[in-house]
Amino acid sequence: MKLLGLIVNPIAGMGGSVGLKGTDGAEIIEEAIDLGARRHSPARTEEFLRQLSHIESEFELITYAGMMGEEEALNCGLKPRVLGKVDQKTSRADTIEAARLMKETVDIIVFCGGDGTAIDIVEVIDAKIPLLGIPAGVKMHSAVFALNPQAAARVITEFLYDRAYLSDAEVVDIDEQAYRRGDLSPRIYGYALTPRILDLVQNMKMPSAETEDEREDQKGLARSVIDKMIDGVYYILGPGTTVKTIAEILGVEKTILGVDILLNKKIIAKDVNENEILAVVEGKDARIVVSPIGNQFFIFGRGNQQISPSVIRKIGKSNIIVISTRDKVRKTTLLRVDTGDTELDKQMRGYIRVVTGYNEETLMRI
Repeated sequence: MKLLGLIVNPIAGMGGSVGLKGTDGAEIIEEAIDLGARRHSPARTEEFLRQLSHIESEFELITYAGMMGEEEALNCGLKPRVLGKVDQKTSRADTIEAARLMKETVDIIVFCGGDGTAIDIVEVIDAKIPLLGIPAGVKMHSAVFALNPQAAARVITEFLYDRAYLSDAEVVDIDEQAYRRGDLSPRIYGYALTPRILDLVQNMKMPSAETEDEREDQKGLARSVIDKMIDGVYYILGPGTTVKTIAEILGVEKTILGVDILLNKKIIAKDVNENEILAVVEGKDARIVVSPIGNQFFIFGRGNQQISPSVIRKIGKSNIIVISTRDKVRKTTLLRVDTGDTELDKQMRGYIRVVTGYNEETLMRI
């Protein structure tokens, strides 16, 4: 019987839907709460644990106290061995202590959080034991994360039966304060030994290639989207350099890492959160414009949580415009979604048109 360690960061990703681009720092957490942010890492952890219920006899679960694993396990009917203690407000010090207590005991640590949580754990375990992340942060650029909670459960199942191979995975993070200013400067903080199963664990996020051909492709597909824009229709523009090219050609200023709203080819709202989007598009005809993340190919659920399940349902899959350069399309056969809503993710499956150049489209599978 293997010993499965579980660490939950209960505040991970709370800043996503409210447009704060992360939750590093006590002041940001308070601001997220004031803006109506909700905890979602506990629910994603429980989703993961329930997927393991049929092989409960194959492992012993070791968790950290309270909302950092114990509560989620008990909610799923499990009886974990509990380490440590926590107050109502947790911090990275709790994550570090949890990793310290587990590193000499467990066969693998599963954590629910984002890139910052991964770094805190890796600093302690130093690639000595395997690590797998359940994605619950805002950015999640690192290569230690499963695609979603269900995928994490499948990877752990393979690990428990000795059918998973281990490899070094990059642990990456960015300066959140700089990120909020629109400066995306990721750096590799270290490596973790991660169980990898094809199409269940994500790659490290890679920026778009800064080549002349890439820029020309971006301009061509941007012009194609602009030419088909309809007056009176609201366009929700997701983050990223590819989508930003639309604003550049229109001569309007867009936040590169935020979500903005366009009407009649003018920006009417910048860096909006989930509630602001819902308020603007209520009863209106609207479209969502997004581009897949480089080397990960997510169109929802990585860095654009402002475009929430509620927003997507209100606007509808048929009104989603996906744009991608030919270079990105050549590197994958599918697109991914991880909205945090399992039913919506299932509904999003199927084929969608992707704009790849001026009056050029291709069908891709989600």
